[in-house]
This record gives sequence, structure tokens and C-alpha cells, in this order.
Amino acid sequence: MDVPGVPPALSAALVAAARAGGPAQRLALVGGAVRDLLLHRVHNDPWRGVPDLDLVADDSAIALVRRLEALLPPGSLRSAQEHGAYGTVEVELRIDGQTVLLDVATARRETYPQPGENPKVVPGVLADDLARRDFTINAIALDLASGELLDPHGGQADLQRRELRLLHPHSLRDDPSRLVRGARYAARLGFRLEPGSREQARRTLAAWPWAWHSGERPGQAPAALGTRLRMEFELLLLREPWPVALAILQEWGGLALLDARLQADRHWRRRLRWAQRSGLPLLVALVAGAADPLALAERLQLPHRQHRLLAQWLELRDRLAGLKAGAGNDAEPPSVAAWCGALEAPGGSPEAVLLALITGSGPRRPLLRWWLRWRHLQAPEAAADLIARGVRPGPALGAELRRLREVRLGQERP
Repeated sequence: MDVPGVPPALSAALVAAARAGGPAQRLALVGGAVRDLLLHRVHNDPWRGVPDLDLVADDSAIALVRRLEALLPPGSLRSAQEHGAYGTVEVELRIDGQTVLLDVATARRETYPQPGENPKVVPGVLADDLARRDFTINAIALDLASGELLDPHGGQADLQRRELRLLHPHSLRDDPSRLVRGARYAARLGFRLEPGSREQARRTLAAWPWAWHSGERPGQAPAALGTRLRMEFELLLLREPWPVALAILQEWGGLALLDARLQADRHWRRRLRWAQRSGLPLLVALVAGAADPLALAERLQLPHRQHRLLAQWLELRDRLAGLKAGAGNDAEPPSVAAWCGALEAPGGSPEAVLLALITGSGPRRPLLRWWLRWRHLQAPEAAADLIARGVRPGPALGAELRRLREVRLGQERP
């Protein structure tokens, strides 16, 4: 096994571990490493690097890891985290000064009791494991003992055509998050979704075969429309050229998996570019374009901090709308102090103001002025100076500091 960037000592140990298992216990390199190696060696694509190596063993994954540990230099194995439900082990190795990550899985078969739910997993053999994958180009394996390339689903022909072909007629019904993964591959590799798979995507999205529908309780959504979908979008936004990947997904109709309004949204590029420049989470900026951002955040199980940011932004959006409505058409525009009062209300955050700015949730000028200048203005006298002048510490001191700051804000142009 000769994969660029993989230490020779690890390659030799993997081959030795595979041969030690005998012909009845295959060990194979699968997935992205095999795909990218073929693209590099056969089709002259640039080597993209492999963040980790996916291995499938016919016998126990943890037994394979222990066998591999014995074949490597002492201390090479840094960690091995076992996930019993799926028969997988995440391994971190340190060899020749290089860190290598392995995902080792016991070969398995999967069935989906209900569309979009987590699959039921039972032990299988290598052929079963390849048959459960998403696209043909990811269902190619390299048998490490013999060096034989296994391609039971025609993945090499699709690599030649630079096409993404779903492995089964019901691939997307079982797990619609595979469509997001396809957009990731299309953006990274320059592939297109072959016509039959694109038709499957159209039918699946049009039929919406899942028991859960948009508008129902988010917590009842199946896993493929919740956590797995979030994980795929996080990878898309973190690892891929996301403007290309999201545009491809929208062209396929796939943003409807999140929300129908997002599928029709033409402003997500601007929001996400501003979020990227400002340090806001890209997924929050994307979700902000949904019809009900908080419901979508709950369905995707966004981290608490991101969910809270969306809630703060929505409350701020309502305050800004109320401030504008209260001013009326003929009234004086809100003062700088009034703007600051709305933007600095308890429970808010500067990040929520920034999100309001990039989503166009209020007048741009006062939001930008607050972000760049007004929020930094303080009372002309410090608390210690006021106390020295006889103002007693406590509520009276806070009130006087606020009054003096309002006087200073009154000198600013709205």
C-alpha cells in the first residue's frame, strides 16, 4: 500500500496485519483514500491529501487495532476510541513524527426501518460494507493482503466520467443528507450528479417521504433531517469551497432539506461572506434566512451558543422594528441614545447586532455606527471621579453614569 503522506512503517504494518488475519478475514482500505488515490494516479488529479484513512475489517475492528499496535513501534498508538454500537474504532497514531488518524470499522450491513431514521446495523463482510455506501466512487476498496482493487459497483467508470452516481434507487430516501455530501464532492472534485441520481433527488425532494414535515415539532424529525444533516452542513462550510457547494446544492433543490425559504433565498452568499469576515458562525448566518430560524436550529440541534445567538438576534430584530414604528413617518428619527438603548438591551450581545447588520434586520447606518463607534463611548467621568465628588456607590452611581453617557451620545450624529 503506497498512499502519499502515509508513513512507510504504517503501510507495512497494515499489510502485515491484513495477511495475519488470513484469507477469510479481509482488511481493506476504503472510501475517500482509494477514490483520491485513483484520481491522482490514474486521472492525474492533484493529490488532495487524506485527513484520515478508512479501513474495513471482516473481523473485529478492535482486534485489528490491537494486532496493528503490536506491529508498530512502541508508543505509536496514542488513542483508540471504540464505538460499540457501530463496531468502529477511531485511532490516533504517531509515527516518525507524523500524526495519522484511522477509522477502523467492522464490516456491516445496514437496513433503514423508516426513511431518514438511523439504520439498523448487523455484522457483515466487506461486500456488504461497500454496498451500504453513498456513491459508487466511494464503494471501491483496496484489499491490503493481496493488493487487489475491488470495484463491485462500477466506481472506476464513474471516476473516468467524473460523475456522482448514487448506489441504490432509495439512497436519498434512506438518508437525504447524502445529497449534501454529494454537493461537497461536486464542489471539491469538479464532478456532476449523473442524470439518474439527479432524477432520484428530484423525486425524493418532491415526494418528501418522511413521517416528519416542516412546521411540526423539531424534536420529532428523523436523524437524517436533524443531527446528520447538521454534521454534513458543518463539513461543507468548514472543508469545502462553500460558495460553490451551496450553489450546487441549491441548483439540485437540496436547500429545501433545511427550509423552503432557504431554497428560494438569493442572499445567502452575502450573509455568509459577511459572517466569514466578521467571525460569526457560517451555519448561523445560513439558518438566519429560514422562515423559522429557531425551529430549524432546534431541529439541527445547533450548539447552545449558536441557538442563543439566533434568539438574541430575533429579539433585537423585533426591538428595531418597534423603534422604527414608534418613530412614525413625520416624527424625528430615533436619537443615538435610543438606538443604543435598543442595541444594548439586557440579554443581547454584540454578535446579535452584527448578525442584524449582515442580515439587513435594521437601518444599516445606525447599526454600523454603533458597531464601530457608539458602543465604545463611555461617560466622560469615571465611577471613581463621581464617588470623589460625593455620589454614593450603588444605584445612584449607575444612574448618573448612564445619564452622563446619554449626554455624550447626544453629541453624536444619528
